[in-house]
Amino acid sequence: MFTAEQMKMLRDEGLLSPEKRYWSVNFDEETIRAIFGHEAAEDEQIERLKRYYVKTDIYNAIRSSIPLYILVGHKGVGKSALFKVLSSEEEERGNVAITIQPDDILDIETSEENFLKRIREWKEGLAKIIFRELILSLNNYLVEPIKNQSMKEWVANVSILLGNIFGKKLAELQNNYLEVTNAQLASLFKNSLFREKSVTIYLDDLDRGWKNSSNDVANLSAMLNAIRDLSRDTINLKFRVGLRSDVYYAIRTSDETTDKIDGSVLWLKWTNHEILVMLIKRIETFFDHSFDEDVLLKTRQRDFQDSLGAVFEDRFNGRGHWENAPMYRVLTSLIRKRPRDLVKLCTLAARKAYINKHNKIMTNDLEAVFANYSNDRLTDTGNEYQSEFPKVKELLLKMKPSKQEIQEGHPCKYTRAQLVKKLKNILSMSHFVLSNGSVATEENLAAFLYKINFITARKEVNNVIQRIYYDENQYIHNDFTDFGYDYEIHPAYRWALQPDSIQSLFDQIELTD
Repeated sequence: MFTAEQMKMLRDEGLLSPEKRYWSVNFDEETIRAIFGHEAAEDEQIERLKRYYVKTDIYNAIRSSIPLYILVGHKGVGKSALFKVLSSEEEERGNVAITIQPDDILDIETSEENFLKRIREWKEGLAKIIFRELILSLNNYLVEPIKNQSMKEWVANVSILLGNIFGKKLAELQNNYLEVTNAQLASLFKNSLFREKSVTIYLDDLDRGWKNSSNDVANLSAMLNAIRDLSRDTINLKFRVGLRSDVYYAIRTSDETTDKIDGSVLWLKWTNHEILVMLIKRIETFFDHSFDEDVLLKTRQRDFQDSLGAVFEDRFNGRGHWENAPMYRVLTSLIRKRPRDLVKLCTLAARKAYINKHNKIMTNDLEAVFANYSNDRLTDTGNEYQSEFPKVKELLLKMKPSKQEIQEGHPCKYTRAQLVKKLKNILSMSHFVLSNGSVATEENLAAFLYKINFITARKEVNNVIQRIYYDENQYIHNDFTDFGYDYEIHPAYRWALQPDSIQSLFDQIELTD
């Protein structure tokens, strides 16, 4: 077995037989990271990230010339990773990409008394930051060799423009920032130079430290209104904002002015097939193989066996619904349509394979980490939605199936009436209050569990089980209409909820088709 570094050396020295497409791997930490990557994809080396990133319709929309997009998605769906890929590609095309992080906006002071004043303060504060970051970005071209001649000429012309407007050239502004106003920034970008090269501002992780307080909601809402105004008034400047779904919901339902930005919202969603393709790309790039992404996206999952078989046992040697199941069905059944889930599951299993001295991830390696993976998903969900529902983790744990449900043969699966009844029983023993102070009811608890993908809707059609997530259809569970769907707790949480009956899970959980 060879490590990733050893295989690289063999390839570089021409000692690896070209017909040997795959080789036995040793799952040490370096190799695990080289194959499956970092759980936070944005922490990957950019060239590695770009090699395996799957470019969906959302990617194409975000990279368009539309001045404002707000990218919304659950934690772990890859908002930051997408921004990192796009930012790098913008720079490769000779454009300017600027990333603004939470610590960049710490010094923006806003009024808590007047919402319109908040918006103005955000516009002025962001204008100063954007100008400062623009200067820093352009200065990088002065100290580093510029391969793109047109970019070199453009930066020189911008330097002259800045001298004419502010009396200081680009190099002089590096350590002597100007307090540029919003009006001055808008005037600067009206110059024809900024029609030649696009400038894109990526605002990411702005919900870090979010507490869902009324001040948090008002502040972030004012910021979004300010960005909308800047994108409309400042020609040739594009904005891309990343927000967690729970944060966006809080703002959207608390401030009527956000209906004006609703048309600029894009939901970052993945299909299980797209996430599996991303895993295949990770594996193939590790083994230094070329491929066509469009072909992979059109390939049937069962035809990925050669690639998966390089690092996974071919079939899951389990019992019940899992007996002899293709490994891709096991993997896709346990993830919540979030790339980070798959990275986490594969990484945990690969570490267990290393301990067991396996050169492939075997069934017992996966089985050994299901409980750990499930507990982590429960903890992550609790942390992600605690600001929206303070006792979310307590609620999730109380969804543990009762002895009666297990005896009746439908643990964690419910009709609408059964789900409402279970939640009513929970409320008879516990008192839950939403972050807005209202007392929880069984109906809004059911809607909440569906919204956070703890439960999914399900319906059997022609012997095929359809599973629907909230992001795919927000109206399946509502107070007014019953669309005939049942509900089930997502398999990712089941080991955490049934630690005393783990073996029975393989008989209870039906795998995704």
